[in-house]
Amino acid sequence: MSLTNTPAQTVKIFSTPEFHAAVLGLNPVVAVFDCDGTLWSGDAGTGFMHWTIDQGILSPDTVARIDQRYRGYLAGQVSELEICGEMVQIYAGLRESDMRAAAREFFRTQVERNIFPEMEVLLRELQFRGVEIWAVSSTCNWVVEEAVRRFHIQPSRVLAAQVEIDSDTGLVTDRLIAVPTDEAKVAALARVGIPDPDVVFGNSIHDAAMLAIARANGAIAVNPSGDLLQRAAAEGWPVFYPAAVRPPKP
Repeated sequence: MSLTNTPAQTVKIFSTPEFHAAVLGLNPVVAVFDCDGTLWSGDAGTGFMHWTIDQGILSPDTVARIDQRYRGYLAGQVSELEICGEMVQIYAGLRESDMRAAAREFFRTQVERNIFPEMEVLLRELQFRGVEIWAVSSTCNWVVEEAVRRFHIQPSRVLAAQVEIDSDTGLVTDRLIAVPTDEAKVAALARVGIPDPDVVFGNSIHDAAMLAIARANGAIAVNPSGDLLQRAAAEGWPVFYPAAVRPPKP
């Protein structure tokens, strides 16, 4: 384990063996994982939006509308909660079966190669030990459910951005069910009876509220953004960088 100075204070950085040993040493019963940036590199939510635009899945009017909203998000004029909801609402009117097929192809061609092997090994060991695994993400449920199949996480253990599906037509609607980000991740877990998971893993400041509800020593920042690194230092949360994204030593 190394120690790195941040402007806030010193943060603990685990090596891979130390990371695995620390998690398994907690003997967790319930483990909660963010997905984008935590189980794989990159933002699959934004990536899926851009990929579906490139594939011609969205109408020109819808593309123009979400482009304007996304520019507003980047400028700080649209919140994280709003944009994550709108990035699933834009598929209203399309068949859910088509969206699931698109998500399957997107995962195969764009996400699968970015999975962190160290996280896959950890998940496999946790599952071998009978740990209850949950995936919580503000990316749309079609992408998350497809991606976490690789980790043998069932759709029933996925909490992600989701809209209602018309039961008569099978068409996507714009009626939001949930957008788990920031405190909404905590609320989503509470709704399924998990107010205080044993271990929580996240990579962005939008995971901080979820990390904060982990039991003692159970919050670990994986591949943290700058904002989360600052929070981790302040809270005493250890940090782990998979090899693919490990920063160079100073």
